[in-house]
Amino acid sequence: MAKGYWIARVDVHNPERYKDYVAASKVAFEKYGAHFLARGGAITELEGTARMRNVVIEFASMQAAVDCYNSPEYQIAAKIRQEAADAEMVVVEGI
Repeated sequence: MAKGYWIARVDVHNPERYKDYVAASKVAFEKYGAHFLARGGAITELEGTARMRNVVIEFASMQAAVDCYNSPEYQIAAKIRQEAADAEMVVVEGI
């Protein structure tokens, strides 16, 4: 079974509120076995417009990745993130 990966590109405009998102999202990430591969950190802009924060999260499967996002636990956190940041998020199937 192929793993699933969240790829998120984020510009945080309220860092204090974003801390609340990080704390709230932990519940869903633990429940769905999220494994962070990249979480912020330095970037090198190659093409297009970069965002300040880039995150890659590995899940055991595509279904687990999608279920995590759609879970009641994550949706509480997502509302906080949407107040504190602008983002694009996708789920990508691993090879």
